[in-house]
Amino acid sequence: MKTTIAQTLKSAVLPALITALLALPLAGLQLQDFGGKNGLNIRPLWVIVPTIIAFIGHCLVQLLRDRNKLQPKAPRQSRASTYIARVSPRLFLMIGIVAVVFPMLPFTSRYELDLATTFLIYVMLGWGLNIVVGMAGLLDLGYVAFYAAGAYTFGYLSVNYGVSFWVALPLCGLVSASLGILLGFPVLRLRGDYLAIVTLGFGEIIRIFIINLTDITGGPNGIAGIARPTFFGHPFAATAKDGVSTFADIFHLDFSPDHRFMWLYYIILGLAALTLLFTERLRRLPIGRSWEALREDETACQAVGINPTSVKLSAFSVGAMLGGFAGCFFAARQGFISPESFTFTESAIILAIVVLGGMGSQLGVVLAAILLVGLPELGRDFAEYRMVLFGLAMVFIMIWRPQGLIAGRKPSILAPTKLPHLQVSESLR
Repeated sequence: MKTTIAQTLKSAVLPALITALLALPLAGLQLQDFGGKNGLNIRPLWVIVPTIIAFIGHCLVQLLRDRNKLQPKAPRQSRASTYIARVSPRLFLMIGIVAVVFPMLPFTSRYELDLATTFLIYVMLGWGLNIVVGMAGLLDLGYVAFYAAGAYTFGYLSVNYGVSFWVALPLCGLVSASLGILLGFPVLRLRGDYLAIVTLGFGEIIRIFIINLTDITGGPNGIAGIARPTFFGHPFAATAKDGVSTFADIFHLDFSPDHRFMWLYYIILGLAALTLLFTERLRRLPIGRSWEALREDETACQAVGINPTSVKLSAFSVGAMLGGFAGCFFAARQGFISPESFTFTESAIILAIVVLGGMGSQLGVVLAAILLVGLPELGRDFAEYRMVLFGLAMVFIMIWRPQGLIAGRKPSILAPTKLPHLQVSESLR
């Protein structure tokens, strides 16, 4: 039923009133010094402008809802999503080529290189969580725990035993995968909100455990002096120990600190590429089909003989392993880690990347990571307003694409194949 203009305006009054009540104490009143005396400075525009925005925004959203109700619903994906799904291998190839040559471009500075490295870390974390949330349908709010486990494993081994990055990398994945299995056992019978609450608690338990275990993790002070990755044993330094050549000596280059940043970028680029190939391969194997079946209907899985216990544990362990790899690289890149780097906010950002990109979509994770990592950086010139702009952009995107930037929920068994005798009929789609 179409809403009248009067009903639309009337329904927008309540959101506008709530916005005004919230904006008045938060932004409309400012404590200021008036000649040595403190007083309240009233800023009416800071209340009026958000109220008008909320009123107009609610009206626009209501008009869009009425428009969507009048139009017939398409049973399939939009043309854009279908087209992107068809050309995604080519897109990934083009993105890969650009990513490889990116550090060598003339306009690439250390800032852009460092930002690209951060972006690839979140892409790798998003692909890891996409296995748990997007493919298996298990809502995980404590994914940062596996990220922290990988980072602290490498930090402890590097500082106390001198273990190199390449040796510690598989160990970090193993430790995080073990934690994933440990988390999987208590939540085998939980679904939906209950699963989210338990995983959230697990992430907080790991963070508090890190803070209290001072002898191993350094407590609130963290771990410093973590070894940086070398170029197969050759350090990125101006000079090295006797008998060891530096990276600049091998290639007869002048020493530059940028070489280390380029090497870190290529390491995370290689890890992200291997993560993509690994997850895409798993998706087409029986275990990947089992994850997607579990996501669609757990009861039906049990009916056809799929063991939900092993499927859930495998999803948690594989996703946690990828998070451990990313944590190991993060510790090697920073050289210092502390509990402040592994708060619930990080889990929320990673989950937002998966949901915003489209659960189950690998390319969607890349696009969402660009938005969530790039928008705050582009908004630095706006100082205190940049997070407001970031939040508004998130709201508009979710209104525009509620299923994510690229809807990738269709099970891979329904994807078209090149073999004629294995073509899936249109009735099954």
